[in-house]
Amino acid sequence: MTEQYDILIVGGGNAGVSLAAALRRKRQGRVAIADGQQLHRYRPMLNYAAGGQADMARFERPMRAVIPDGVEWIPDHVVAVDAEERTAVTTTGLTVGFRHLVLCPGLTPWWGAIDGLREAYAAGWAASAHVPEHVDAARALLSRVAAGDRVVANVPAEPSSCGGTVLKALFLACAAWERKGILPDVDVHLVTPYGRILDRQTIDPALAEAVARYGVHVHAGAEVNAVDHEAREVVLNTGERITDVAAAYITPVVRAPEFIAEAGLADDGEAGLAAADPETLLHPVHPHVWALGDAAALGTRPSGGALRRQVKILAQNIQAADAGKPLKKYDGYTVIPVMVSRDELVLDEHVRDGSEDRSIPGVDLTKPRKSTAAFDRFGQPRIYWHRLLKGKV
Repeated sequence: MTEQYDILIVGGGNAGVSLAAALRRKRQGRVAIADGQQLHRYRPMLNYAAGGQADMARFERPMRAVIPDGVEWIPDHVVAVDAEERTAVTTTGLTVGFRHLVLCPGLTPWWGAIDGLREAYAAGWAASAHVPEHVDAARALLSRVAAGDRVVANVPAEPSSCGGTVLKALFLACAAWERKGILPDVDVHLVTPYGRILDRQTIDPALAEAVARYGVHVHAGAEVNAVDHEAREVVLNTGERITDVAAAYITPVVRAPEFIAEAGLADDGEAGLAAADPETLLHPVHPHVWALGDAAALGTRPSGGALRRQVKILAQNIQAADAGKPLKKYDGYTVIPVMVSRDELVLDEHVRDGSEDRSIPGVDLTKPRKSTAAFDRFGQPRIYWHRLLKGKV
């Protein structure tokens, strides 16, 4: 017998759990989250952990512990969806029915997109906290850098999960090498797909100052194309080769889980993101399929800050759709928080058209501030565990 739910949420990360909590507070019927992960991580802490400022184990919880009261957890991954029949199938063969389907499964590494990268990870000289199971390896990699070493990091091209925040780990590592007195003798390279560091005029000046202060060589308008794991070379799509690399903080290309494209629910992009109206978050063909988060094609850079608005809009829109009322619109708001020193952070906030959208009027968070860094490092996690995941934000 097929288990039936009013709303089936695929993915138990920030997006899925926060949305489930918001829907339960709106009494939106029987809600389930399908996710085979046994651990739930506060992902913004990953780059802090890689940079030596946090113990990631303190920012992990059993998945069962974060599932909202009244929401059912299906501890299995969805591998197939029939949008017409309104059913989903999990890895164990369980068939689940739904009235509404919400896709927010996150992104997965696409190892084949950068030849040799997986082998470099296995060899121990490449890692990234953006692959969560490698966060400890990333921390160890950056902490053992010595004078005379060459280090390469990359800002991943979109789609990515908070791609710009890789700079947190890089700049924190640079600050640590500076304190050790070895920074002048470490050759640091940053590969970015943008014409400027992140192509955000609000924070690029502060990022450029950090790059200059730490002596980072920037390869702008470039991407990592391949890695020679035996020769320890990083090859860029420009043809340039960075040789004799001691440590590579390289984040892999990512894509959405394949079941989305196989179900005919993806956009036309190579990454197979879930198609959705970027304002209403509703699928363009199926009026009961929705998407949010990293795996949704919403025309904005994914971030935890973006999810706060997406969750609010989507919870309202599912309720509105059931009532036959007009749908609310998401403006594409997102954030990019970057540590530029050991204790200072810059925060970019913008909407889909690129214009700035400050959450605190009159306070310029794009300037390096210790208070912003402290809030990001210590305040935000408390809000996440005690309010966001409970649908109170």
